[in-house]
Amino acid sequence: MVELDFEKGGGLLPAIVQDFETGEVLMLAYMNPAAWENTLKTGKATYYSRSRDKLWVKGESSGHIQKIREVRFDCDSDTILLKVEQLGGAACHKGYKSCFYRKVEDNKAVIAEERIFDPDEVYKK
Repeated sequence: MVELDFEKGGGLLPAIVQDFETGEVLMLAYMNPAAWENTLKTGKATYYSRSRDKLWVKGESSGHIQKIREVRFDCDSDTILLKVEQLGGAACHKGYKSCFYRKVEDNKAVIAEERIFDPDEVYKK
């Protein structure tokens, strides 16, 4: 198994997530060793939720699963790059394809993408 330097990141490493076909950055998440191992074992992106203090498989609530197509890591073995097939069309829990759906124009935040789904409907909160 590939050994990453989780100690350097205090047990968590950043995981950059890209669309496998377009290269678009979909999100940034964090992985601990258990998330890393589960991702490699299952072929589905698994992350460590800092806010919930637990592992989560991307799409377990929404159905918008990330199927792993390629895994890379950087020269220092402390950053992960996942190239994924984003099933369901949206990576962002706010309903957008990418978590980076806002851009800065004239020093103001502007929404730069169309929303793919309504989070209130998907997550039924």
